[in-house]
Amino acid sequence: MQPAYGGSVTRPRVALVVPAWNEAESIGAVLSEIPPGTVDWVYVVSGASTDGTAEIARAHGATVLGQDRPGYGAACWSGARAALAAGAAIIAFLDGDYSDPPAALPWVLAPLLDGSADLALGWRDMASQPRALPWHARLGNWLVLAALWPLLGRRLRDLPSFKAIRADRLASLELRERTYGWTTELVVKSVRAGLRIAEVRVEYRPRLGGASKVSGTFRGTLGAAWKLWTCALRYAFWRPAPGAARPGVVA
Repeated sequence: MQPAYGGSVTRPRVALVVPAWNEAESIGAVLSEIPPGTVDWVYVVSGASTDGTAEIARAHGATVLGQDRPGYGAACWSGARAALAAGAAIIAFLDGDYSDPPAALPWVLAPLLDGSADLALGWRDMASQPRALPWHARLGNWLVLAALWPLLGRRLRDLPSFKAIRADRLASLELRERTYGWTTELVVKSVRAGLRIAEVRVEYRPRLGGASKVSGTFRGTLGAAWKLWTCALRYAFWRPAPGAARPGVVA
């Protein structure tokens, strides 16, 4: 397969995965803002969208994928499988609701492209858009991070939807979560595996239209926070399988 979106053959090949369930109001804007030459494949995972998300994504040149079960993690894993099969060396993830700015992709990818990190987390800076994320969602995120600090021995800024990871490292983490807990499992296992983690500031912004499936309601946020907390406990003492790729070794 030839690189799409103007991809360069002089750098590791990059795939972008965009979970987008019923995001017709925003997916076109998201795909239009991907900087040319930044990624080689774009996979939009639209699940069971009924509002035209898939058609808009295809019109913008993305490959549209389904998923084998509902859930954010299932969407991310569907895109990740396609990226691994295509031969991507790096896989990036961002949400399809416009809150994660694709223009920041070069900065999120930079630590992986220069070989200084295995995982880059685009932590959400809401200084200029304090209402981009409801207070109850920010509180839930903070509580989970506070709990992870003593469990992992590392203080993290965020559990963000905007992130990028080396494909071989992702494959070695044996991710199992298929709902809200996918990012928590990814980050917790990355710390436990000794992966080099870079945290990159990203200016978070309000979504375009509609309400978040997770943080749009107080009840939804509580459910998500509980899921993140239980995932944090479940994987806090996980160990990578013997023979898994060693962090710090760049192929």
